[in-house]
Amino acid sequence: MRKLTILLAFLGLAFLTGCTAWLGAGSVMKAIVSIGFVGFMATVLAQLAVDAILGLAWHAACRDISVRQLLVSRMIRDAAASCLPFSQLGGMVIGIRATCSSHLFAGRRGRTISGPEAACANLVDITTEVMGQILFILTAVLCLVAHQQSSPFAKPVIIGLVLLTMGIGGFIWTQQHGGSLLKRAGRMLGHNMATQWQDAMMSSADSLQERFDEIWSHPRRIAEAAFLHYLGWLGSAGTIWVAYYFLGAKLSFSGAIAIEGVACGIMSVSFLVPAGLGVQEAAYIALGSAFGIAPSVSLGLSLLRRGRELVIGIPMLLGWQAMEMRGLRTTPQATPPDAKDAAPAATPSTTTPPGE
Repeated sequence: MRKLTILLAFLGLAFLTGCTAWLGAGSVMKAIVSIGFVGFMATVLAQLAVDAILGLAWHAACRDISVRQLLVSRMIRDAAASCLPFSQLGGMVIGIRATCSSHLFAGRRGRTISGPEAACANLVDITTEVMGQILFILTAVLCLVAHQQSSPFAKPVIIGLVLLTMGIGGFIWTQQHGGSLLKRAGRMLGHNMATQWQDAMMSSADSLQERFDEIWSHPRRIAEAAFLHYLGWLGSAGTIWVAYYFLGAKLSFSGAIAIEGVACGIMSVSFLVPAGLGVQEAAYIALGSAFGIAPSVSLGLSLLRRGRELVIGIPMLLGWQAMEMRGLRTTPQATPPDAKDAAPAATPSTTTPPGE
């Protein structure tokens, strides 16, 4: 898997370089420079507003964790997936770790999150996000068909949407029965693993399943989270519309929904490609051409989007590292065995009588 991810990253980078050479580096740079500092900062602020919506969507499903903790964890998870050479799965692992330590950013309202609870919270957030994404992609396909009835993207995206819906259905079933499956696997492997490992596996399975059951017992919260994620996806289309506006391209908001939705549907299939290298550029170029936008402008938009992700993501990753270092400093040190042996014995005056 690791070798495949590296190979896909190199292929995507080669495709991006080839597109830049084919379209002309000068025209691409001209499109990027044309947005200006004000336009670029407008896209950054628009993305921060979308991140706030995503934090509220996560909190709608996981009410036990503060909004601030979830917002920080979500931004770190996205930053790891977009700024580091990891696939979406790698960003998920970092997101779970960030959720465990995000209480250091949340101040007095924050609390320590255990590993099973953090894993459960991240899996539920991804599930509700995909539920909102399915509705958003459907909206995008309708906007695309309304603009171009014979679009070649409509049929494959609809097929992918059906497969995505089936996949998320199975993912939800797994969350509702994952604890029993994990315990069954622990019993099957019981003869080949240490007793303490088996006990820890069983305990983690029970804790994880209890957390899943508690969250999925509130379907209204799940629906609210999915709807807020849908609004977040619409907001993501809004950032594309703002970027195209400052790039000088004439595009309606429904056109921005079509481009962003279909592009997200294409990128969700290529989740193994780190940061969607090459896939994102190809999707924007092809979909932008369907709306009469020059390929160099669409490629410039994709590069600007990556620049925006770096401007937001790198400070979040650096802050996360500082947060981890702070957590290591504040972790209480274990008492040495010699200190325990040297502890004075309790005097009769401080010993509790047996009858009390």
